[in-house]
Amino acid sequence: MSEPTRPPIQRVAVLIPTYNERDTLPVIVARLREVVPDADLVVLDDNSPDGTGAVADALAAADPRVQVLHRAGKEGLGAAYLAGFEWALERGYDAVVEIDADGSHRPEHLPTLLAAAADADAVIGSRWVPGGAVVNWPLHRKALSLGGNLYVKMLLGMPVNDATAGFRVYRADALRAMGLHDVASQGYCFQTDLTWRAVRSGLRVVEVPITFVEREVGDSKMSRAVMTESLRRITGWGVRHRATQVRDLVGGARQPRWHSL
Repeated sequence: MSEPTRPPIQRVAVLIPTYNERDTLPVIVARLREVVPDADLVVLDDNSPDGTGAVADALAAADPRVQVLHRAGKEGLGAAYLAGFEWALERGYDAVVEIDADGSHRPEHLPTLLAAAADADAVIGSRWVPGGAVVNWPLHRKALSLGGNLYVKMLLGMPVNDATAGFRVYRADALRAMGLHDVASQGYCFQTDLTWRAVRSGLRVVEVPITFVEREVGDSKMSRAVMTESLRRITGWGVRHRATQVRDLVGGARQPRWHSL
């Protein structure tokens, strides 16, 4: 195995967006503190009406490794993560982690993702690579996710099998290189948007197999509006990408070569 060519990752910020996750947040925080005790946990609460913010404040008061960013209202997953990225970059963290608060992303996988980041710019916890799996999903949900990711892969020409996955590690330098100032995507489209930006920026993206477990407590944030936004935006990116390819081909320009995974 070759030696890592990137700087070591020492300071890690784990971003946990919340909206009505009062019951699940203490559990996920406890599991994270056990498996990554040296990381800082940052709760990004969108003014949850169920009192999640107060629960987060109590966790922070009891543990200096827990921080809370209170946001004015429900503005979407993308906006919450962008605020978390900005917070972490301003404070000099080497890497940031995206993880759901509902337990669907197993914190026990995080050390493996962080180890993979030793020689990668972005690491995706993937359900759809060999060794990956989903638990408690009906057949139609699996088909929707697999079909959506295949659509993204074919339309955008990305060598990524799970572009919609939400369990990730980004190096700080990668976030700076991706041009996040004009990200407008929300919901699950946000994850595809960042994957697309990472690939187009020539960054090394690696997928690590995980087991995704459907939440047992609380309500899923997936909705028809979220799916519609994703389909509309991704199709628009694909159309523009193909038009650029045709224009470059006619003009004799060389096609870009993606980083292999």
